[in-house]
Amino acid sequence: MSSTMTPLVSIIMGSTSDLPIMEKAATLLNDFQVPFEMNALSAHRTPEAVESFARNAQKRGIKVIIAAAGMAAHLPGVIAAMTPIPVIGVPISASLDGVDALLAIVQMPPGIPVATVGINAAQNAGILALQMLAVEDETIQKKLIEYKESLKNKITKANEDLKKVSFAYKTN
Repeated sequence: MSSTMTPLVSIIMGSTSDLPIMEKAATLLNDFQVPFEMNALSAHRTPEAVESFARNAQKRGIKVIIAAAGMAAHLPGVIAAMTPIPVIGVPISASLDGVDALLAIVQMPPGIPVATVGINAAQNAGILALQMLAVEDETIQKKLIEYKESLKNKITKANEDLKKVSFAYKTN
């Protein structure tokens, strides 16, 4: 798409190995036609670049940051420490089934909150970012309502399909 669009959401990952997971957030934002950017930054390998990004994000028009990290998972918290913009952390399962990353992201000190979704739950991070944007954007809010209605309809249809499944001892 056009580079003249101003991104509203920034998706940051510790390395491009996180891209297969973070694409779920990107796909959702893209489907909702919300401009976003994606960058690889490391709290440990490129701390100066992380600081520059975090301190300048608001001036650039970023409204929500989705930051993914595995293992020690400092990236979301480091960014949150340097910006007033809401940060959503996505723990990546890189070791210890992602529990280490989950705890590192969710256990922030007072005054430095990071909203945290489940391990590898980039889609939920995208939805949460959209919900934050929808507070001030009626178009996004309407699309979210339609999206959630479609989720409900999928389950309703699945339940109807289950009625057709036959077992000798199935009672419904």
